Amino acid sequence: MANSFLEHVNFTATDPEKTAQTLCNLFGWHVRWRGDAIHGGKSIHVGEKDSYIAIYSPAGEIAPATNSYETLAGLNHIAIVVDDLDEVEKRVISAGYKTHSHADYEPGRRFYYRDENEIEFEIVSY
Repeated sequence: MANSFLEHVNFTATDPEKTAQTLCNLFGWHVRWRGDAIHGGKSIHVGEKDSYIAIYSPAGEIAPATNSYETLAGLNHIAIVVDDLDEVEKRVISAGYKTHSHADYEPGRRFYYRDENEIEFEIVSY
């Protein structure tokens, strides 16, 4: 079987500029691309050389989020691997987010937080 990897995930945000800047600040990423997107919306891609998050904002109104774990095709969370979990948690808290569900497990440690778009992020270190 050929080598494969996850290239990107795409989610909708109320303020893609703010979300992009926050993700760059928290994880040391950079903006790879920004421009027009489907249905008259805008997208910003942030991440690294081989993988990224596409942050989309439609031209019109955005419906409020529902509980993703009880919604078909819901985005439950995005996991990001980091080298220094404690340092990243300090940055997450300094950015105004509440961390929760801390756990040590084999083979690593993790915590979660939700951003202003109700996207849940799992931050993990192995």
